[in-house]
Amino acid sequence: MSCFNLPKLVLASLFLIAPLRLYAAELAAPEGEVILVISGDIGVTNVGDTAQFDRDMLEQLGVVTIETTTIWTEGLQTFTGVPLAQLMDVVQARGKTLSATAINDYAVDIPAENWGETWPIVSFLHNDEPMSIRDKGPLWIVYPYDSNPDFQTEVIYSRSIWQLDRIIVKD
Repeated sequence: MSCFNLPKLVLASLFLIAPLRLYAAELAAPEGEVILVISGDIGVTNVGDTAQFDRDMLEQLGVVTIETTTIWTEGLQTFTGVPLAQLMDVVQARGKTLSATAINDYAVDIPAENWGETWPIVSFLHNDEPMSIRDKGPLWIVYPYDSNPDFQTEVIYSRSIWQLDRIIVKD
């Protein structure tokens, strides 16, 4: 690559990255049913001091599919959702701990060092179907349990919260 092409490459990269930053800085209000509310130490909000998401908004953030077994289901399962790290980038989370809470008020803390670039995901599809409240939905934090023994611990299982409906960014 010649040195004359380098500025074009940098400029092209900026055009690819800029829409993500623009989206994060101008998070639209949800149009559908709100299924996730993020609050606390965040830099981007869309309803008061919270960032609220409907399913379409989550899908637009870019999704990942994980195929894994779980201790709660039979056989290989497919989960599709947004990487937790991506979601935290969009709301410009500044804290080091997330308090994830379910519809029934079950809550668990998830430290920042406990998520990678693509895991866990905030899953909104289970085996290609939306999850009802009865089936652990509408959102479930899922790790790729089969990919590493480190994901097969009681601590990780306890952080795999289903019926997730809110996250508070702390610390």
